[in-house]
Amino acid sequence: MLPINYRHLIAFIAVSRQGSFTQAAAHLHVTQSTLTATIKQLESQTGIQLLDRTTRRVHLTQAGERFFPVAERLVSDFDAALSDLKASALQQQGSVSLAASASVVSTLLPHVIAKYRQDFPNVAMTIIEEGASGIESGVDDNRADFGIGSNHSNQPTLHYTPLIKDQYGVVLPQDHPILDQNPTLINPSDITSFPQIFLTKDNGIRLQLDEYLQQWPTISKRAAVEATTPATLASLIKSGMGVSILPALAASTSAFTELTFVPLDQPDMYRELCLITRRGRSLSPAGEELMRRVIELLKDITLPPGVEKAAHLLI
Repeated sequence: MLPINYRHLIAFIAVSRQGSFTQAAAHLHVTQSTLTATIKQLESQTGIQLLDRTTRRVHLTQAGERFFPVAERLVSDFDAALSDLKASALQQQGSVSLAASASVVSTLLPHVIAKYRQDFPNVAMTIIEEGASGIESGVDDNRADFGIGSNHSNQPTLHYTPLIKDQYGVVLPQDHPILDQNPTLINPSDITSFPQIFLTKDNGIRLQLDEYLQQWPTISKRAAVEATTPATLASLIKSGMGVSILPALAASTSAFTELTFVPLDQPDMYRELCLITRRGRSLSPAGEELMRRVIELLKDITLPPGVEKAAHLLI
């Protein structure tokens, strides 16, 4: 037994509106015999007569009268849903969400976001600023279509594609005594005699930094102040309260103007920022397009000193 489908509903609505099989068949561009067979299938499936046929006119039965507005609504809803899908495929509407750190959002993404909004004004966009673990959880629980952040916890449900290598360095005032020697690199031990300011221990940068600095235990133990955001940390450094160690990209944001960044002489001290997606989940056309534009930007952009592109972006 064949199920009732869109074709049956369209046929029933056309005959009901035209009041004639001949006119309805012409309207649908099918033969009258095909249309008659379709209506018979519909009545067979419902188990009730929906149309009264006379020699001059076709009329709705009582059951047909009740079914007609339902059929119209079903077809209208289906057509609207299909139009929405087509519009989404063409990115005429829809939504996209991206999770990333504040440093990524402020330094790498503004141009991409602005151009995307210009090209697709009807696509709603959400930018979620999070730390490393928040970016991963945002992608994992579908709050974000994809993310740009560190492989903080190596979640098996997520896929990580390296994008950039972000070297750690010392951030300090422009008149700091360390700079008297005009160094191009600084050893972590060089800052042990100065007060240090670090991000709080719930921050992904701080967690990674603590691992790196285990061989210089006096550094993290001598943290004079802890700040929850890089912007606050920058203000404290400007006020002369101490120096800090941060990734180059974080230190290149507008909050760090008037401060100096000098890379550490430890090439293995870096954070790797990745494109984070959820395994087994396809992106919407809007998400695919935004992700493609982010990758293209990273291929073309000149990154701040201390930030290197992943090898696949150099091809």
